[in-house]
Amino acid sequence: MTDLYKALAEISAIRGQMARGTEFRGYGPATLAATGVLAFLASGLQSHWVRDSGRDIGAYLMIWIVTAAVSVILIAIETIRRARRVHSGLARQMIHSAVDQFLPAIVAGLLLTVVLVRYQTQSLWMLPGLWQVIFSLGVFSSCQFLPRPMFAVGVWYLAAGITCLAVGGGAWALSPWAMGVPFGIGQLLVATVLHFREADEQT
Repeated sequence: MTDLYKALAEISAIRGQMARGTEFRGYGPATLAATGVLAFLASGLQSHWVRDSGRDIGAYLMIWIVTAAVSVILIAIETIRRARRVHSGLARQMIHSAVDQFLPAIVAGLLLTVVLVRYQTQSLWMLPGLWQVIFSLGVFSSCQFLPRPMFAVGVWYLAAGITCLAVGGGAWALSPWAMGVPFGIGQLLVATVLHFREADEQT
């Protein structure tokens, strides 16, 4: 039995290594584009529903956390479906590798939000910029498994986040467009990169 377990462990290690060295094709362009549109819709909802985001931080957080949750669910469903079709036997390892790359950024964003809401309410205006910077780190971390132009998407999120932090105080604080524009454009950029990648493969 010891030899059997050793053989199974070696097979699992080989499959994991293959997954880490293979470009991940589980993300669907249409779904990523839909999350970009969803970000624009959420910013429009905020602009009409939340008159003063600084005073009604609960409503602000609800809009964007729900938007993020819906986006993650849509992407997860499409990713699992596509990965099983495209990567077949390596689908589970490929999905795990993709999650491992992005999960730290998601957890960091959630923990940072909790800390600011609970202990540093005067710094809540920084949330949009911080979310975008953290998201850019997740994108950069995932670039090794994605098409090379995806690096430009990480640069976009990083630049947008730094810009929000630089000009995010005063009247611009927690503006709906400080979230909607960066994430809307960013997700549409991701969709564009994936679309052209698929088009190149079909030619």
